[in-house]
Amino acid sequence: MKNKNFIEISEVGPRDGLQSIKTIMPLKAKKKWISAAADAGVPEIEVGSFVPAQLLPQLADTAELVAHALTIPNLTVAVLVPNLKGAENAIKAGAHKITIPLSASETHSLKNVNRTHAQMIEEVKNIVALIKTMPSDKKPKFEGGISTAFGCTLEGKVSKSKIIEIAYALMDAGCNEVGLSDTTGYATPNHIIKLVKAVKSEIGEQNLTGLHLHNTRGLGLANVVAALDHGITTFDASLGGIGGCPFAPGASGNIVTEDLVFMLNSMGYETGIDIEKLLHVREIVKEALPEETLYGFLPEAGMPKGEYYGE
Repeated sequence: MKNKNFIEISEVGPRDGLQSIKTIMPLKAKKKWISAAADAGVPEIEVGSFVPAQLLPQLADTAELVAHALTIPNLTVAVLVPNLKGAENAIKAGAHKITIPLSASETHSLKNVNRTHAQMIEEVKNIVALIKTMPSDKKPKFEGGISTAFGCTLEGKVSKSKIIEIAYALMDAGCNEVGLSDTTGYATPNHIIKLVKAVKSEIGEQNLTGLHLHNTRGLGLANVVAALDHGITTFDASLGGIGGCPFAPGASGNIVTEDLVFMLNSMGYETGIDIEKLLHVREIVKEALPEETLYGFLPEAGMPKGEYYGE
């Protein structure tokens, strides 16, 4: 059982980070990254996405990465899938957790996965039917991720009622849980609080525990703090803050894993992550992606001297 003060960090750099840059990281370097992150105590890593290689060649080796990650004890191996075919491949590979993105903005949905809301719900139902045929000890956790939940660069504002409608539809279709994604970096702390409370009141406290936040406008960590007070216990983050969405113009910058862990530790939360080891992981990524910019305040400023936790 996890301590009630435990906050889970899901490292999404190998998926969300790498899909948004032109550089294709070598498979060997990806494996080294995943192994080092797990050794630092990161409990969950989204290692890739089962999408056609011609669309995202950066993620063409996802099956090999799942196989590698499955050899690491106590690591939850997560992947993103856009449809039933992707889910079939993820299940075949043995992923522990599958997330399907359903964009609250239908314009973004058509750009991102070439499907309407209704078509995506059908995909979800088909994936649930597939999972139901599996032995109980082999069934992956299935999350419905609501993308552009806090606004869209293509449509602008997305109504709260639309988010609630989609969250209910995902749970009704058979998802184990729903997550909210600030794909475009539009969220503010007040926005986070209002939407989290509204969705939880519709689908239940236990069915919304995770957020995927971006730092596009510098509010990533502020949004985390707001969410902590309203029952959110899982946060996606990317090492060095790399990432974004290739189908949402101007959307860049996942929250930086290193800064997030430092903040949570300093607030007295437990993450299980060794910050010094995590900073070493950054060196692995920097060496493999020498032309890419890595972000983060802690890596630049360094750890403060002496004890700082809770003081």
